[in-house]
Amino acid sequence: MNRFEGGGSREAKIRYLDGDYQILQPGSFVTCAMTGAAIPVDELRYWSVARQEAYADCASSLEAEKRAGALPNQRRALS
Repeated sequence: MNRFEGGGSREAKIRYLDGDYQILQPGSFVTCAMTGAAIPVDELRYWSVARQEAYADCASSLEAEKRAGALPNQRRALS
């Protein structure tokens, strides 16, 4: 899908998959889970499959991984 196939200026609903994503509801952008920035769908490069979140850039993605305790060198708290 590209920006000329509809969706206007509304937010897209996306299912994030490994290495790809599926557009559930067309739109022109998604919102970064860390910064709140609008990310044009055709510029979307970073997301979390586990958390189903999009990120504006690699720094936002890394910060989200840190907050989730998902980095290999982080210890996870036992519940």
